Amino acid sequence: MLLDDLKARGLVTQTTNEGRLRSHLTGAMRTLYCGFDPTADSLHIGNLVPLLALRRFQIEGHRPILLLGGATGLIGDPSFRDDERGLNDETMVGGWVEKIRRQVEPFLDFKGDSGAIMANNLDWTRGTDVISFLRDVGKHFSVNAMIQRDSVRSRLQRDDEGISYTEFSYMLLQANDYLELAQRYGCSLQIGGNDQWGNIVSGIDLVRRRLGREAHALTVPLVTRSDGAKFGKTAAGAVWLDPAKTSPYAFYQFWLNVADADAVSYLRLFTLLDLATIDDLAQAAARAPERREAQTKLAEQVTELVHGADGLSAARRITDCLFGGDPNRLEQGDLWQLELGGIESAAIPERRLGLLAALVASGLAPSRGAARKLVAAKGVSVNGQVRDDPTHELDFADALYGRYYLLRRGKKNWRMLTGPD
Repeated sequence: MLLDDLKARGLVTQTTNEGRLRSHLTGAMRTLYCGFDPTADSLHIGNLVPLLALRRFQIEGHRPILLLGGATGLIGDPSFRDDERGLNDETMVGGWVEKIRRQVEPFLDFKGDSGAIMANNLDWTRGTDVISFLRDVGKHFSVNAMIQRDSVRSRLQRDDEGISYTEFSYMLLQANDYLELAQRYGCSLQIGGNDQWGNIVSGIDLVRRRLGREAHALTVPLVTRSDGAKFGKTAAGAVWLDPAKTSPYAFYQFWLNVADADAVSYLRLFTLLDLATIDDLAQAAARAPERREAQTKLAEQVTELVHGADGLSAARRITDCLFGGDPNRLEQGDLWQLELGGIESAAIPERRLGLLAALVASGLAPSRGAARKLVAAKGVSVNGQVRDDPTHELDFADALYGRYYLLRRGKKNWRMLTGPD
C-alpha cells in the first residue's frame, strides 16, 4: 500500500489518525494538496520531498492539487523563523509564482481522471473582504490555541523579536485554503513539511467546523544531513531547481558528492526507484563504498527528474570531460553551465593574456613566480594541452567558442577564464 511505501522510505513524519487515513486512501481516488509559497523565484531541493510525494500519490491513482501561494506569499509563514519576513510587493510575488508554476508542471500529469490541478490561493483570497473573513474564518479560531502553536510560541518567547499580526494570521489563510479546496474539489488530505503541522491541523479543524467533513494530514520530514549540517547548502549557496541559478552540472555534482552515510536514505526520499532496487544499491555500497554506486544512481535519477534527459546528458558530458581531461569535447552550453557556477571563473577584459598572468588571475597560482614553477614542472594545461613555455600567451581568438579558456593545475584543480564579449 502507498502509505506503507511512504513509511518505508522515511517519508512520513506525522499523520492524523493513521488507521482512518489508510481506510480513506483505499479503494477510491482521493484529492490531496500541497502548497508552495513563492519566497524566491525558484524552488530548492528541499521542496522536492513534498513535490515528489504528490507525484507518488498520483502514480497510485489519486488526484494532486499543487497550490501556489500567490496570497500567502504576500504575508509570510512564521513557522520556525527567528525573525519577521520582509514583505515583497505583489508584482514581484506574482512573477515568482509564474516561474515556479512553469518549474513544477513537469512533475505531475495534468490529464485523465486523476489529472493534477494547479491552483493559486490569490484567486479566492483577493476578493474576500475583511469582515467576511473574520466572521466566516476567524470566528472558528481561538487565540488561546493559536498562541500555543510552536511557530507562534517560539516567537512570543523571544525578547528581541515578537510576531506581527500579519504573520500571526498566516495560519488562518492556510486553513482557509484547505476549506476552499475541500469545497471546490473535494480535497480531503493535505501534505506538507513537518514544520507545517500546526497550520495543517488548523485547516482540518476549519473543514470539520464549516463543512462537517473529515479531513486528513500527512507531513514529510525536513531533510537533514547525517553530520547535522544543513541539507541543500553548498559553498555557493542553496541548490536550486532553476537551471539558471544552479546549473544541471552543479546540481548533478551536489548529489554525486553526498556522504556515504546519506546516499541510500536520499535514494528513498528523492527518487522514484522501487525499494528493492534501493536495497540492492545499499548492499553494493556497503561492499564497495569506493565505487560510489549509490551516489551515481542518486545523481542520475534526481538530475533527470528535475532537468530532464538533456540536462542529465550535459551533466555527464561535463563530468567526463573535466575528470577525463579533454575539455575540447564540451559544447558551448556546457561551458555556460561551468561559468554559471560549476567551477571558479574569472572575467578577463583583455583579448590577450600571458600564461603566468592567467594562472595568477585564475587563482591557480599565488604569484607569477609560483606560476613559473608550475609551468616549468609541466603541471599546467590550457584547454587540455600541457603548456611548459612561461612566455606563452592566451589569445581569446583561439579560445573555446571564442570566449573560454579552461586551466588545470594537476589532475583536479580547474579554473575558467572568460574573455570579453
